[in-house]
Amino acid sequence: MNDGFTMFQFSIYVRHCASRENAAVHIKRVKNILPPHGDVGILCITDKQFGDIELYHSQKEKDLPTEGQQLELF
Repeated sequence: MNDGFTMFQFSIYVRHCASRENAAVHIKRVKNILPPHGDVGILCITDKQFGDIELYHSQKEKDLPTEGQQLELF
């Protein structure tokens, strides 16, 4: 969590990485702090693939959150 990960589901954490190179840095960090027991899996997906996820929380419909602002630095 201190490295920018957010809980997506119980025991599942996500982190946005701007590039494959940036993801490799965080994968290395995770590998360096693996717990003595348990399993860790890492799956890299594109923004498009993540955006196509369909999430269902209950039978009641909920308003979708407004999209966050994307910042671009030069």
